[in-house]
Amino acid sequence: MAITYTWEINGTACKRDVADGYYTNVVYRVKGMDGTEEKWRETGAVSLPKPSTLIDYNSLDAATVIGWVKAKIEADAAEMGGSTVADIEKKIDDAITELDAPTTGEGTPWVVSE
Repeated sequence: MAITYTWEINGTACKRDVADGYYTNVVYRVKGMDGTEEKWRETGAVSLPKPSTLIDYNSLDAATVIGWVKAKIEADAAEMGGSTVADIEKKIDDAITELDAPTTGEGTPWVVSE
């Protein structure tokens, strides 16, 4: 089955300015899904620059904030290096591929696991 990626915002870990609702720090997670089963997860955080025009806090939705997160990840990668959105998703894909078809193992043939 094809791996899909579900981007989410961890609302309990995000920081915002109470006065105007501006998100200063957003914690995200990316779930690697194989059908309906979550097989791997990556998490991270970004600090968002304050825009000149704010969207009303009560009008925000997850899709908007995820868009900001992805844009910030790409901007940081371009400016300082590091992972892009595609790199994060590839890391998840590689981890799930390794889970499904391991290329390494542990143990020795002369010791039986307890």
